[in-house]
Amino acid sequence: MYQLSDWLPTTRKEMDLRGWDRADVILFSGDAYVDHPSFGVAVVGRLLEAEGLRVCIVPQPDWHGDLRDFKRLGRPRLFFGISPGCMDSMVNKYTAARRLRSEDAYSPDGRHNMRPEYPTIVYTQCLRQLYPDVPVVLGGIEASLRRVAHYDYWQERIRPSILVDSGADMITYGMGDKVNLELVRILESFLDTYDETLEYDPVTGETLMTRKAFRKAVVEQMALPQTVVMAKEVEPQEGDIVLHSYEDCLRTPRLHAENFRHVEEESNKVHASRLIQRTGKEYVVVNPPYPPLSTEELDHSFDLPYTRLPHPKYQGKRIPAFDMIKFSVNMHRGCFGGCAFCTISAHQGKFIMSRSKESILREVEQITRMPDFRGNLSDLGGPSANMYMMQGKNPKACQACVRPSCIHPRVCPNLNGDHRPLLDIYRAVDAMPGIKHSYIGSGVRYDMLLHDWKDEALNLAAQEYTRELITRHVSGRLKVAPEHTEDRVLKMMRKPPFALFERLNDDFCKICRKEGLKYQIIPYFISSHPGCRAEDMRRLQEKTRALNFRLEQVQDFTPTPMTLSSVMFYTGHDPYTGERVYVARNQEEKRAQKNYFFGEQKKRR
Repeated sequence: MYQLSDWLPTTRKEMDLRGWDRADVILFSGDAYVDHPSFGVAVVGRLLEAEGLRVCIVPQPDWHGDLRDFKRLGRPRLFFGISPGCMDSMVNKYTAARRLRSEDAYSPDGRHNMRPEYPTIVYTQCLRQLYPDVPVVLGGIEASLRRVAHYDYWQERIRPSILVDSGADMITYGMGDKVNLELVRILESFLDTYDETLEYDPVTGETLMTRKAFRKAVVEQMALPQTVVMAKEVEPQEGDIVLHSYEDCLRTPRLHAENFRHVEEESNKVHASRLIQRTGKEYVVVNPPYPPLSTEELDHSFDLPYTRLPHPKYQGKRIPAFDMIKFSVNMHRGCFGGCAFCTISAHQGKFIMSRSKESILREVEQITRMPDFRGNLSDLGGPSANMYMMQGKNPKACQACVRPSCIHPRVCPNLNGDHRPLLDIYRAVDAMPGIKHSYIGSGVRYDMLLHDWKDEALNLAAQEYTRELITRHVSGRLKVAPEHTEDRVLKMMRKPPFALFERLNDDFCKICRKEGLKYQIIPYFISSHPGCRAEDMRRLQEKTRALNFRLEQVQDFTPTPMTLSSVMFYTGHDPYTGERVYVARNQEEKRAQKNYFFGEQKKRR
């Protein structure tokens, strides 16, 4: 049975329970506080707590009126951290047609009024008003994907780095495990030195970090990996990449496309370059990311003492996102698929970081002890379910690689696509007491299942994985994402040819007939992606009708910051080839394309 003190404090009363006068770090979150390793602010909070820091979380503060939620915990000793939530706030709030979504999945009872648009900017400005001399550090996916000039679909314009719009002191981009730990170590070391830029609290005797001290300790050094800072002057060094300025991108969209190619390639390299972009009279400096986490480091992050539950303040309220992941286990980070419309590689990187079998089994065992668990795991997965433990056979080749995808336009010959470690995990989990079924809810890359590997053992493992996936880990419906039927459009998406999906569908039907299973395969499709015309959607409709699919999982393309698809949508050009790309840009064209998904239903009506 958990006590209130088992969660990180969210109120002054909860701080008092721990005997704290002041927090070291206060994290503001756009999501409800769920103490679970799938929620980024909980992960960062627990990591800092494990370092001995006093960490508080303020979930979904009210940004109206007297800003009491921003004042209630006082000033932190080190800095304020801002995480807008697990999703970009605008994607979370609006559909591709810019209509309000039916609910906010990360708010209690799905309420829409619990966070502002662009909470990263709004929260920073509230804190600046109240605590002008306290450092503010941005994290989470919204800041991560807006770290340089980017296209904003909802305002239909290029916006500068979110550092400029918010006035914060630093971004820690990507997954924040290493960078936030190193940041606090630097700040603690600086606090141990006498410096006139620090502030001394005569009541408590504590030395407090100030913005001037923060700049002196980390910003002016411009050396902390995986951070973004603003500088008045920058001397480019050998290996640096100087991007086209924000103002030049405003005047000439093609230059924004050229910038994107550098940003994407450097986000997915082992040894990345520093990026510099002039914005107004200052420079945005993006320091290269840390290397991928080791298995031991990733285990440490997942093995922290999470309650795996929403904070007790939400008792009796439903948090839709928590309901989805309550009985799920994330086994790895990263994705080397490189899909043109996906933000995972820009945030987590393309290199797979896998947990150990022991860590995964410990989490499953913890789930089996939850009072309302009935024996069914909703997901044993990751960003792509079947990439666990997959990496390059020759690490030196990976270190020299600049490809955004390891499997498009063809599977890299250096990739070790062995599904046996994954099968071992599945079988170990299914053998545990209290487990009835373990389902795979994450997306499966079927192109790796159908690829002709040179090692016959890998082909046999892929076939075995396919059979076991369908017969043991599907709850009646296997969801996969071909995204389209036309190869020309799929090439723009960095997705495999539709013929591969047809092969998968044949294999699925054969296995189901042999095993006597009345299962369905449910494909996902996207309309209005750059390069997709009305005739492409007509052919999609014809081909899926011929395969007897009644389309359910469909969506209209939504441009999101820092994706190849969004750059093509805005500029009308492919950044890698320079070729012009057709774009269904206005809402009438987009609606017309999406209507092809529902032609059969309309015909039946």
